[in-house]
Amino acid sequence: MSLQTSKPYLVDGKGHLMGRLASIVAKEILNGQNVTVVRCELINISGNTFRNKIKFHDFMHKRHLVNPKKSGPFHHRAPSRIFARAVRGMVPHKTARGAAAMNRLKVYEGMPPPFDRQKKFVVPQALRVLRLKPGRKFATLKEISADAGWKYEAVVDKLEEKRKVKAAAYQERKVAASKKRAAAITAGGSGLAEINSKLTPYGL
Repeated sequence: MSLQTSKPYLVDGKGHLMGRLASIVAKEILNGQNVTVVRCELINISGNTFRNKIKFHDFMHKRHLVNPKKSGPFHHRAPSRIFARAVRGMVPHKTARGAAAMNRLKVYEGMPPPFDRQKKFVVPQALRVLRLKPGRKFATLKEISADAGWKYEAVVDKLEEKRKVKAAAYQERKVAASKKRAAAITAGGSGLAEINSKLTPYGL
């Protein structure tokens, strides 16, 4: 994620460490790049699940800076909103530049259309398998959010299972079509050589 493009960067959040991914995304959106992060519920946090749940519950009880009896900020339970808040903490969001940067960020649980059929990127600098020492414990945002009151874990899991089945069927059709095309080209032999040479410059 170094060169800016007109299309948004589509990042698959699965297996990334939240803090590292948030810092890279914050830098990109401040530089003017649109970024979309899907499967936020599978973003990882270092440390075991129990410890992270305790830390998040402790954070939710901090409602006001001076007087805890007053209504303080809202604490989002959804994994996508937790990640967006982590990015917001790394952006000067109260300035016009920071507010514009946050508008360039889109976050989702699961992989809704049309992102399910688009090419997705990973960020090597933030991957857990590369940045966390082997054997270290980690938690997912889905586990922490569900414990904190997020009610859509089962819905997202169900939709993800449907998406994976459809993706597998699409891949099978694609492979079968490519095999048929290769067989047809082989069967045509030299009879199609002249036609293919004419179509090649057009990308066909």
